[in-house]
Amino acid sequence: MQPPADAHPDASSTPALKGIFRDARRDPTLAVLEGLHALKHALRFGAEVLSVAIAEPERVRELAEALAPDVLEWILADAHAVPPELFAALAPQAPSTGVIAIARRPRVEVEDLLADPRPAPIVLLERPRDLGNLGACVRVAAAADIAGVLSTGVHDPWDPAALRGSAGLHYALPVARLGEDALPRLGVGRPLVGLDPDGEELRSAELPDRAILAFGGERHGLSEELRTRADVLVRLPMREGVSSLNLATSVSAVLYCWRLGGVG
Repeated sequence: MQPPADAHPDASSTPALKGIFRDARRDPTLAVLEGLHALKHALRFGAEVLSVAIAEPERVRELAEALAPDVLEWILADAHAVPPELFAALAPQAPSTGVIAIARRPRVEVEDLLADPRPAPIVLLERPRDLGNLGACVRVAAAADIAGVLSTGVHDPWDPAALRGSAGLHYALPVARLGEDALPRLGVGRPLVGLDPDGEELRSAELPDRAILAFGGERHGLSEELRTRADVLVRLPMREGVSSLNLATSVSAVLYCWRLGGVG
């Protein structure tokens, strides 16, 4: 792997660098990667990185040598070493690892994802409220090697807070927002499995190939529309008196039930 010859746009002045990172947060074609872990995973899975800012270069090099030696050259290639006060201005909360970057978002075609012939499921997050939780769902989905993650609602699944939660693993699988008008297409060619407290107790055999696994929002669960559309409703077995699980925990449990149960 060779570092790119020109990894970033012009940022020859402090105002220019601030402007580049500010504008990137509003650009739907770009992703802001806050922290070494987000950047290393993005690079491992083919991200096109446009700009990197680092504080304390020697410390960053030591961290990268220990945690990401395979992409060390890419992290440091043509990176901007900036003073702490400027680095702190590039994010609402400066990453403790001293690295922040901008990369292009991959183009995700929802129709192509739905048509993926592999037996792996797709996770559908219906109107998730917490971006960190959304990112954690993407992280476990990448680890379980599923087909992709779709979300509905107002939140951009590529928001920097979600990318922090996923540690940059958005680049390991397709992640996209699904318009509400696209919901009717979900049941075409893929079984729709809804997670719901009133569903049947989950067994791995109940997760069919190419399923769309639908998880409701943190507060209200699945909407009546998705409950009605679901081919089957299932629930995770839990101890009596425990009313619910964290969204990312639920996604993790279901995906590893699929993966370890040998389904697909």
